[in-house]
Amino acid sequence: MAVNLAVILVPAAEAVWYSFTDWAGVGGANWIGLGNYTRMFGDPEFRSALGHTIVWTVISLVMPMVLGLLGAYLLSRVRRFQVLFRLAYFIPYTVASVVSAAVWKNLLSPDSGIGPNFLGDKDLALGSVAVVNTWAFWGFLVVVFLASMQSVDPALYEASALDGASPWRQFRSITLPGIRPTLVFLVVQTIIWSFLAFDFVYILTQGGPAGATDVLSTLLYRNAFSNLEAGYASAIGVVMALFSAVVVLVYQFLRRVRKWDA
Repeated sequence: MAVNLAVILVPAAEAVWYSFTDWAGVGGANWIGLGNYTRMFGDPEFRSALGHTIVWTVISLVMPMVLGLLGAYLLSRVRRFQVLFRLAYFIPYTVASVVSAAVWKNLLSPDSGIGPNFLGDKDLALGSVAVVNTWAFWGFLVVVFLASMQSVDPALYEASALDGASPWRQFRSITLPGIRPTLVFLVVQTIIWSFLAFDFVYILTQGGPAGATDVLSTLLYRNAFSNLEAGYASAIGVVMALFSAVVVLVYQFLRRVRKWDA
């Protein structure tokens, strides 16, 4: 509790306070009320970064989730070398994002890479970074989904097979309901993690080209450490934290109402 108070609660309270000031990151801070929030919602850079963050979140919900479910389902049917496959899929998640990004930056380079200037094209950059993020993340989902699938009662599959159910029908009617608590929890966590995405975006593009990959976290970082507008950056951080809190509250409410843990 003491550690949490020291490193989480106190800095969070300070961030809320500074979001109502014109603090530059050093020196004194002058109270400006809702000035930073008024500026934020009229700032075209913020609106653009918010739009990119929403697109990033949608991509992160679709691609890794689909690949994770598919990979876990296929692995659940493998009887030999399953541990080896699980390890191979999980390794990218354990590699430091700086290392992974450096490798992918070379692969996506127009000079030494595999083709077009993926990271320098405004139409391709955001999707390219999202692919890199998916490559690094989906193995984690595979391992978690597989563990959840292995806890489903095998008798259900045996009974459905006797009734002539196809593999797809078994997956839809037995597997998905059986792993529902895990699936819903990971969807919520993915939304939160996606909304806070920073590492791959910053390392690969730093929000470029021309702001095409700017997300809220890179906008926050640039305002805090490049523009020396820590008060404005704190306001952006508060909005991001509020969004995460709303997602968690909605999840807790729906979990009780829909009885997802049952």
